[in-house]
Amino acid sequence: MKPEILFNDIPECLNRENVYIRNKDDVLRKIKKIQEDGPEKLQVVTDFDRTVTKQHVDGKDVLSSFGIFFRSQKIPETLKKEEQSLFNTYRPIEVAHDIVLEEKIKAMEEWMMKTEQMLKGIQMDVDEIDKISQLYSVELRNNTQELIKKLDAAGIPVLVFSAGLGDVVQAILKCHDVLLSNVKVISNFLNFNCGKLDGFKNDKLIHVFNKNEHSIDQSYYKTIEERSNVILMGDMTGDAAMADGHKHIDTILKIGFLYDADLQHAKDSLQSYMEAFDIVLFDDQTMDVILDIIGKMI
Repeated sequence: MKPEILFNDIPECLNRENVYIRNKDDVLRKIKKIQEDGPEKLQVVTDFDRTVTKQHVDGKDVLSSFGIFFRSQKIPETLKKEEQSLFNTYRPIEVAHDIVLEEKIKAMEEWMMKTEQMLKGIQMDVDEIDKISQLYSVELRNNTQELIKKLDAAGIPVLVFSAGLGDVVQAILKCHDVLLSNVKVISNFLNFNCGKLDGFKNDKLIHVFNKNEHSIDQSYYKTIEERSNVILMGDMTGDAAMADGHKHIDTILKIGFLYDADLQHAKDSLQSYMEAFDIVLFDDQTMDVILDIIGKMI
């Protein structure tokens, strides 16, 4: 007979008031499996905007990668207003609880296509990305540097799977000294052509509801094909599916970061987050839980 699983065996950080767990026994099994198999079997898959970065600082929302990009003075004010109009139209659809997934996907595709069309022809070179990323660099979650560096030292790969703007994602990671050899970014990257933007490089644009559909290049796949355990992190329920397209996965521990300045909306979201993620962290702007989980391994 297998010994009884005791929730007290879970790291102390998971007993905090802002931590919500759907199935305590299942979470403990996953954590034990990940810890027992060791770093050689582990990979980390994470969203970027409001997951690697903080969701807010003192109640003020943190800029997204696209938000940073549209702070550039190279972008005409008319296009900035157009971008804000698109955000006001499509963001409520993205986060709504009463809209079916098929409608959300259609709306996200429209949003990305309209954004791409808007970008074409803007006078800009690649150096501008580094400039605005340094100027408006956002805060990473507390202890993100410690986490990434520990994972790097242990040889654990980190896949940053972002529906944002990959050029800015990489620049921000670089600003914070965490664009290390173990970090791979899959995102929407800009196409620069003779000093002008020509939309995106991607054949298929990435949004929050189709991340799992995007193939990983063969060279990177070789680094993870023997890694059957995943710690996954995201701030939206769609992020919970990021590792669904990966082969040879045995255990996925899904961690969701939930925050909304509208407390009632956040409470209304909790149930859907608990259905999507194994662990939901309410207004936790740190990487402490993940550090505790891997602490016995590395």
